[in-house]
Amino acid sequence: MKPNSFPVLLFWLESAFLALTQNATSNTTLDGYSFVNPLIGTANGGHVFPGATLPFGMAKAVADCDGDKEGGFASDGSDITGFSHMHDSGTGGSPSLGLFPIFPQAGCPEGDIDNCKFSQDDRAIGRGSSVVARPGYFSLDLASGITGEMTVTNHTALYRFTFPSNPTNPYNASKSTSASAPGAPIPLNPVMLLELTDLPLSRINGSINVDTSTGRMTGNGTFSPSFGIGSYVAHFCADWSGASIQDTGVFVDVRATNATQNVQVVNDGIDTVLPAGGFVRFQAPDNSQLLARVGMSFISSDQACSNAQNEIPDFDFNKTLSAAESVWREKLGVVSLDAGGVDDSFQEIFWSGVYRAMISPQDYTGENPLWESSEPYYDSFYCIWDSFRSIHQLITILDPVSQTGMVRALIDIYRHEGKLPDCRMSLCKGFTQGGSNADVVLTDSYLKNISDGVDWATAYEGLLSNAEDEPPNWSVEGRGGQMSWDGLNYIPAEDLDVLGVGPHTRSISRTIEYSYNDFCVAEMAKGLGHVDDYQKYLTKSGNWVNLFKPDQTSSLNGTDTGFTGFLQPKFLNGTWGFQDPAFCSPLLNFTSCYLNPDGHETYEGSSWLYTFFVPQDMASLIETLGGPDTFVKRLDYLHESGLLYIGDEQAFLPVYQYHHAGRPAKSAERIHFYIPSQFNTTLEGIAGNDDSGAMGSFVALSMMGTFPNPGQDVYYITPPFFPSISVKSGQTGNTATIRNVNFDPSYKDIYIQSATLNGANYTKNWLSHSFFLEGGTLELTLGSTESTWGQGDVDLPPSTSPTGNSSMAMFV
Repeated sequence: MKPNSFPVLLFWLESAFLALTQNATSNTTLDGYSFVNPLIGTANGGHVFPGATLPFGMAKAVADCDGDKEGGFASDGSDITGFSHMHDSGTGGSPSLGLFPIFPQAGCPEGDIDNCKFSQDDRAIGRGSSVVARPGYFSLDLASGITGEMTVTNHTALYRFTFPSNPTNPYNASKSTSASAPGAPIPLNPVMLLELTDLPLSRINGSINVDTSTGRMTGNGTFSPSFGIGSYVAHFCADWSGASIQDTGVFVDVRATNATQNVQVVNDGIDTVLPAGGFVRFQAPDNSQLLARVGMSFISSDQACSNAQNEIPDFDFNKTLSAAESVWREKLGVVSLDAGGVDDSFQEIFWSGVYRAMISPQDYTGENPLWESSEPYYDSFYCIWDSFRSIHQLITILDPVSQTGMVRALIDIYRHEGKLPDCRMSLCKGFTQGGSNADVVLTDSYLKNISDGVDWATAYEGLLSNAEDEPPNWSVEGRGGQMSWDGLNYIPAEDLDVLGVGPHTRSISRTIEYSYNDFCVAEMAKGLGHVDDYQKYLTKSGNWVNLFKPDQTSSLNGTDTGFTGFLQPKFLNGTWGFQDPAFCSPLLNFTSCYLNPDGHETYEGSSWLYTFFVPQDMASLIETLGGPDTFVKRLDYLHESGLLYIGDEQAFLPVYQYHHAGRPAKSAERIHFYIPSQFNTTLEGIAGNDDSGAMGSFVALSMMGTFPNPGQDVYYITPPFFPSISVKSGQTGNTATIRNVNFDPSYKDIYIQSATLNGANYTKNWLSHSFFLEGGTLELTLGSTESTWGQGDVDLPPSTSPTGNSSMAMFV
């Protein structure tokens, strides 16, 4: 996750709400599909993939740009360089995938193939005025007068290109040959090229063959992952329909030939990746349209062709699109809203968030060349450090079948590679950003009855491996600093680690995350009957306290904040180091704590932020920080001072930690600030990168009124943003409904006065997952001021320490 903007001022909330409420509606039941806007987050660094995909699908088709291209397309006005068939969504850092782009040209000036454009720099073309995106479909106009539309099946992208009947040379003088001036007429003989490249230009080698009779292009390429180690091989199969073939051939660099139909390229160690690929030139199509079908595979070109032929046998664009739309309507249809009186924009925010959380991880089942297995295989866990906090919890509620497949895939990765991943993309190991957070995902699913075909005994082995066995390279799996973790009960700054290698940074954030990872091991150990392990790892989950320096103060711009006690680095000999508690916040060196050798002692956040991350034992943390009143004041300061950036996932939980201090009303206040001030319907309408749907899931769960404490069977209750919301369980078929009484669409009455669960009085400020499995109705009566609801000791969410909360028996 890379930040893209600083927190906005508080006055933004009122102005944003006034703008949104101009579109208020009285409709109570509308199709969620029609509210999805895939273009939200495609500007200002959101990196959202807005193209055509199925839920968790492998094929992801969109127009690629030469600007902010991590998601392929961005709403930044940059030129279009091609249309490619696989992408990730919302990632930071290097662009990902974008394999084997195709590119249409209406014809070549003077009919000379060498007058067409082949390299990305040469062929890049401006945009027209129209961009359309909805689930399963994407289209845009090019400055050349060509319109590109696309839809997908699981492994295949289908494109429909409409050409102008009287095309002209669309390139300016700097890109035009002397024989064809800008705007000069050119013959309508469409040329489709396919290049052996990807978005990050990471190609190691590649090959292509063109069939002269059919125009079919087959081939492969070896590429590097965008945030990891190793390499991967991808295969393609491209077919065409709609016009007769004039000629075919290949190109290298900026020149093409029809004298040969295949080319192989490797890196020469001197040039950047040399453009290379194939082309097909057509006679003028009868209806000005050509269709392109591109099948993808990680197994072989033959399998890519088989995927394409089996999934789209007849090139029927409308039929394929209709099927994709139906899949999305069914997937979204498990949620129903009463949205009476609510501004339509809030539905757009909600449904778009749900949608983005269903883009990744990606189902590559049957496409894993690394090992033979009958288990599902999902990829693009990119990264679990981002997704463990809310993505998988939302999928567990809305699509437990897919979550089950993801869990089984994680376990199978451990079974065959020896470690659970913390990040994975393109069949490669991705970089670990903090702890071993697949532990959290698996434990969360275990506690919530994700069980169909799941080998929980092997899953537990994977958790123990993370907790006990340091790998040789812990920058891509497992944990580092095992000797210090076992001997000192913290990760020291400047650690001495002879067991493995990885960046010796993030000692504070790794200590905090390892503590929570061990708590998750303890939870699963207890459930599986491993009593000794349970006690051992429950004890280790308290290691966070060993980096808490009770006398550490914090000042901002020379002014003491008034709060004492923060996490600080500690050396091997037990002496304290120092990192300003505000360092790596938006107020001090915001971009100084990334995954690099000089990345400091926290990761993408400050000690101010990480000091709040003790989700296993909030009762103890609250006492450590001075008791509930002081804790609430400190949490207020975090939110209101500018120290917190909601665009990083660690910021999600502090929105709801007021619940642990008996102040659930303040959690409701906070989320109604962030939505819509930071999450709205604009192209920039998310904070930071979407990180594979992390921001989308945060929005969706928050607007449902059930944000999770990840790795625990706990959902914090806040009023939904709608009069009522219902979810049908994919496991039991039961329906869970949360209904607001005295609902106020102006969101002034956001405070729970009382609650009933299935007609009985309910005072706890949290729910367990049984609510979604068993169904029922939670009814929340709202008012304009904070009440005493949810404030009693017995009403607070559970913690490991025995401080004032009987519900902690859940853990002890």
